[in-house]
Amino acid sequence: MNTHHGGTEIRSKLLHEHLTEQVIGSAIEVHRTLGPGLPESAYEECLCHAFHLRGIDFRRQVPLPVEYGVQLDCGYRIDIVVEDAAVLELKCVEHVLPVHEAQLLTYLKLTGKRVGIIINFHVATLVRGGIVRKVI
Repeated sequence: MNTHHGGTEIRSKLLHEHLTEQVIGSAIEVHRTLGPGLPESAYEECLCHAFHLRGIDFRRQVPLPVEYGVQLDCGYRIDIVVEDAAVLELKCVEHVLPVHEAQLLTYLKLTGKRVGIIINFHVATLVRGGIVRKVI
């Protein structure tokens, strides 16, 4: 549903809102079950299993070539791409830093995707500082 405000059209829903809710809900479920303290690979495995159970399409460790005249394989891998629409970057760090956000924005730019989510599992409560959503 679109609304108009001051001559400009404003979308009343977030881009990929339903998908974002499913992703965050799955991540919360995994975090509540496992808690903080495991390696990133364990959370990735469990989160992908949660996506599978919910019927959410995903790809793991997606190669991301860099375009510099030609496509170069620089070893970059996107942790998870969900429904070919959102990029997920999983972390197990004390705090999400600006460099992590810059990494996500670069992944969005290189893939042409518009929605990205950082999920930091190394927090006491995932919804308090463990989730960063970016849209370009």
